[in-house]
Parts: sequence; C-alpha cells; structure tokens
Amino acid sequence: MSITAERKNELIQEYATKANDTGSPEVQVAILSERIANLTEHFKDHSKDNHSRRGLLKLVSTRRRLLDYLKKVDENRYKTLIEKLGLRR
Repeated sequence: MSITAERKNELIQEYATKANDTGSPEVQVAILSERIANLTEHFKDHSKDNHSRRGLLKLVSTRRRLLDYLKKVDENRYKTLIEKLGLRR
C-alpha cells in the first residue's frame, strides 16, 4: 500500500524545484498522488476495508489543501502540476 523508497526518490527528483527539495507543494502532491493511486488499486480487491478508506480520504483532503495553496500562491505552477500528474480540476 505504501510506496517504496526508490519510487519516492524518483518522484522527488522528478518534481523537485531545486536540489534537495522534498517539501515543496509539487513534491508533496506527487507523493500523495502515488499513495492515493496505490490505495485505489487496493480497494479493487478489498472493497470492505473501511479503515484504509478513511486514510484514503485524509490523503485526498491533504492533497486538495496543498493544491489550493499552490493555486493561491502561483497559478502557473498549479496548472503545470495538475497537467503533469493528470489530475482533474
């Protein structure tokens, strides 16, 4: 269900805005999107796992707040990020 350290490092390198960047909204949203995708796949087999579903909803709301923040601060970065990740909005 969680992502591997290698995959996390790949996401950090791909979405980082500068060297050693792990805290920018782009990196955080990319990591959350990967975790959300993994949990979505998990629910295809385990549809009654309500404890994990609560965690999924928390991840989605955290991602939504980060995206709202990024849109407020810099709309161009927001648009490129959602286009790169393939998110609707």
